[in-house]
Amino acid sequence: MPRYEIVDTGEVEETDLSEIEEIPPNLNIRAVDEALGTEEVGVKIWYFEPGEEIGYHAHAEQEELYYVLEGEFSLKIGPSGDEEYVEVGPGTFWVAGPETGHGHRYVGDDRGAVLAIGAPFVEDPGLDPHSLDED
Repeated sequence: MPRYEIVDTGEVEETDLSEIEEIPPNLNIRAVDEALGTEEVGVKIWYFEPGEEIGYHAHAEQEELYYVLEGEFSLKIGPSGDEEYVEVGPGTFWVAGPETGHGHRYVGDDRGAVLAIGAPFVEDPGLDPHSLDED
C-alpha cells in the first residue's frame, strides 16, 4: 500500500540541540524526517547564528545534499589535504558523498538556514576526514 505524509515546516518543532548533551553541534534544527516518518532518508533544517558551524567531517556510508535557504556560508569541502573553501548563499546546493570531508560556517549577520538531506538513513555520527588518509 502506498504511504505518504505531508507536513508544513511551521508544524515541525524546532529543537535546541544544546539541550541534548550527546548530540553536537549546539545548533537548532527541525527534524523533518521524524515529522514525516521517513525510513530511508534523513531530512533536517539546520539554523545558524553568526559564527556557528558544523565542523569538517565525513560519513562512512551517507551521501548528504545541502541547500541554503537563508544566509551566507563558508564551505570547507573535499578530501583531506585537498579541501576547497567556497562562499555560498541562498539558492546554492552542494553534495558530499561517503568519505568526503565537508563542513560549513555561517558568515552572515542574521539567522541562517540550511536544508540537509542524507541517504541512506543510518546511524553515522561522522568520521574525521584526516583519518581516511591513513588507509
